Amino acid sequence: MTVSQGMICRDRVVVVTGAGQGLGREHALALASHGARVVVNDLTVGAAEAVAEEVRALGGSALAHTGDVSDWGCAEGLVALAVTGFGRLDALVNNAGLNRDRMLVSMTEAEWDLVLRVDLKGHFAPLRHAAEYWRAQAKQGRPVAARIVNTSSGAGLMGSVGQGNYAAAKAGIAALTQVAAVELARYGVTVNAVAPSARTPMTMAVPAMAERMRAPGSGFDAMHPGNVSPLVVWLASAESEQVTGRVFEAEGGSISLADGWQHGPQAVRPGRWSPAEVGPVVRELIAKAVTPAPVYGA
Repeated sequence: MTVSQGMICRDRVVVVTGAGQGLGREHALALASHGARVVVNDLTVGAAEAVAEEVRALGGSALAHTGDVSDWGCAEGLVALAVTGFGRLDALVNNAGLNRDRMLVSMTEAEWDLVLRVDLKGHFAPLRHAAEYWRAQAKQGRPVAARIVNTSSGAGLMGSVGQGNYAAAKAGIAALTQVAAVELARYGVTVNAVAPSARTPMTMAVPAMAERMRAPGSGFDAMHPGNVSPLVVWLASAESEQVTGRVFEAEGGSISLADGWQHGPQAVRPGRWSPAEVGPVVRELIAKAVTPAPVYGA
């Protein structure tokens, strides 16, 4: 990969969390190839610097940041590094996450807490500090064309058997995206999310998914994580200013818009329902409603 001619993120400063491998690494490299100056975050010592060096090898600019983005002070320092190192911050790509898959009846408190902390709080903490910076810029009368790109999952949108903690965190990210899009619009910030399906160290560690994620012997590799990055690059660019509060699914050559909860069929009466009346009403509402997508693994 080399720096491309159509650099839609030219000189934009972008933070990518969890960028030491997998999707985050591909996002960082793709952003750099389109002219972005990238702050590469990863929890693993050396991984962030290795990807930052790859960015520099493209002819781009990169800073490395090592730390846990679910830690409040670490997330604050990550945003500060972008501002002090490159002079400003234009976009935040929240990608860091992990999974600890187990059926709910066997899941431990520690497994629940870890996934919710890293995946959900690890999105909120950088978002919060980035939003504070952009609010200050807007209040000072400086133009803001900022972007936040979060990472949800099909597990969060549809549910996934054996991934109750991960699905809950990723569903929370989708809801956080919607709320943040409304709250931050006044400051010139758009907030969207992607729900990627790709071959990464995390997905390959799940036996049920590993076979599907394997690369084909020849031809287009639909599961390559780099397939997701063009959407992320565009969402991080100034061109996406009219798009906010949306969740996109991306896999291979496919991009689709995920349509979330909607108000469905309704039954109304002048007063309170009696319990005996509720059963027939609920059955009628379900009969009228669109059949929900099945939970993955059901």
